[in-house]
Amino acid sequence: MWRPEPAHVIDLARAGGLTLGSAESLTGGALSATITAVPGASDVWRGAVVAYHADVKRDLLGVPAHVLDEVGAVSPDTALAMAQGTRARLGVDIAVSTTGVAGPRAHDGREVGTVFIGVAGPGIARAQEFTFTGDRGAIVRRSVDAALTVFLSAMGGHTAEAPGIGEQL
Repeated sequence: MWRPEPAHVIDLARAGGLTLGSAESLTGGALSATITAVPGASDVWRGAVVAYHADVKRDLLGVPAHVLDEVGAVSPDTALAMAQGTRARLGVDIAVSTTGVAGPRAHDGREVGTVFIGVAGPGIARAQEFTFTGDRGAIVRRSVDAALTVFLSAMGGHTAEAPGIGEQL
């Protein structure tokens, strides 16, 4: 099975002169840890915000309170606002965010395995829904892979064997 390589994300960003960052809820820093494990990541990686609680999403990332109140922390609107807030606060070219439900129980009316990944960058602002199965660890790992794929897609680095961000990984 194809898996995105974090080194490819770093190489594409470096080649494009881009800086990257993330906001993580569901993944709890696993995306940033995966990227920063690549030698030379500091050339392009500015940082990450682990915004696990709704008040951190609101106060630190600027997710509007009405979004959190009306649609919840696990939603495409929240994922997009997280990415946009991260892009502005970290001063990066492209920011990706993760929010979702790793289990073991549903949250905000969303079933376990529901994941939203947001991306904000030059000419791009969107959120994508994914549905993953497995235990907490598996859902987090698949969410990290999906976020890496979103970074690649945002930089035009999609390859023929890579699943599109609209498909399930």
